[in-house]
Parts: sequence; C-alpha cells; structure tokens
Amino acid sequence: MLAIDAAAYRSPWRRRHPAAKAVLAGGLLLSALLLPPWPGAPITAAITLLVALGWARVPPRAFLRSARAPLAFIVTGSVTFLVSVDASGLAWAPGGAARAGEVIGRCVAAVFCQLLFAMTTPLADVLPRIARRPGLSGVAEVAGLVYRMLSVVLETVDAVRRAQVDRLGTLSWRARWRSVTGLAAQVFVLSFDRARRLEDGLSDRGYTGSLAVSVESLPLTGGFLAVAPLPGLVSAGLTLMLTSASAFV
Repeated sequence: MLAIDAAAYRSPWRRRHPAAKAVLAGGLLLSALLLPPWPGAPITAAITLLVALGWARVPPRAFLRSARAPLAFIVTGSVTFLVSVDASGLAWAPGGAARAGEVIGRCVAAVFCQLLFAMTTPLADVLPRIARRPGLSGVAEVAGLVYRMLSVVLETVDAVRRAQVDRLGTLSWRARWRSVTGLAAQVFVLSFDRARRLEDGLSDRGYTGSLAVSVESLPLTGGFLAVAPLPGLVSAGLTLMLTSASAFV
C-alpha cells in the first residue's frame, strides 16, 4: 500500500464525507491559484500545513515524504524561467528569478492542498461517488484502472529491485547500471502482462463498461461542512490585508 493510502485510511477524518473535505481543500487550492503569489502562496501553504498536521493529524514524516517528489519536480522545472534562448545564444532571463519564485510558491501551496485531501480521503471513497454523477462514470473507471496499474507497477519494481540486490546487482557502478536497464526492461514487460491479465479478468466477469461496487455511507455533518471553507477564507483575508497594508506603506 502506498504511504498516501495508508495515511488516508488511518486518518481521523476517514469518517468524514469526501465532499466536505473537498470543500476545505478546494478552498485552499483556489487561494493558492487565485491570490497574489506574494504573500498569498506562503500564507496558503502555511495554513494548509497547520490544517494537515494539526487539525487532520496527518503524520508529518509521511506528509513530507509524499511531497518530496512533486517539490523536486517543481524546483527543477522552474529553472527554465532563469534563462532565455534567442539568436545570440543562451542568456539570463530578465525577471526570471522573480517569475520562478512565483511559480514555485503557487505550486508548493497547491501540492500541499492536494496532499491534504489525498492523505485524509481514500480513493475508494471518492471514485464510486464520482461515477454516480452523469457523464463522469468513464472518468472514474479510467482513474480506477490507472490507480490499480500504478500500484501493480510499483509492486513489480520493488520485487525486481529486491531480487537484483539479493543477486549482488549493486556492488559496482557497472552492475548498478546493468541492474537499472534490466529493471526498466523487466517492468515494461511485466506491466503489459499484468494489464493483459487484468483485461482478460474483466472480460471473463462480464465487464460492460462499469463496475458495480458498494459505497460505504459516510455522514455529511453540517458542523464540519460549515467550518470547511474557513481556512481558505482566512488565507484570502490575511493575503488581502497584508497586500493592502503594503500598498499604503
């Protein structure tokens, strides 16, 4: 099981309705995207962290480990804002550092908002409810299959990697390179084999385009739903207040 899934199933908010948690995380996400990047993004990121680690009691170690990969992608992708390419060659982009900072700030806040929802809401609570909405059943089915195949690929990578380590495939750089190339080839073949078997299994069970699953009833309490928009409103209020104060200085 992925660390995000494990945290979601153990979350104190596990019994909360996904719609209420979507209102909370969605409000913070809108603040991250629509408010001025400074000071909106740092304020939104800080409030999201407080909600996730304090109110929702998400394990800090699991939250930070889940955020490492997207944050690394954000930082490396923002490097392109620092340079410009023209007929004379490669040069520093004017205003590139400021633009990169704005993008990093917004993206970090947005990633924290999405992790807040993902680490408090199992996907099994979300997809069946999305599938009930008109026109969204296909999207839910594709998302469920992709999620399942992602888990299968990660399990395959872990199994092949452990087998390579047991066979002393990491003793030298040459052995490590050979193990990495072999891992990529093996995972590619095994993933296609698993996908084919999954398709055959669905076909044998009379798959007609939708999967009937039971949905656990979760209460949509008015108290939590009423409080859910507050973090986003606090973020917007603080940002607008600081922006107005700096304009008068």
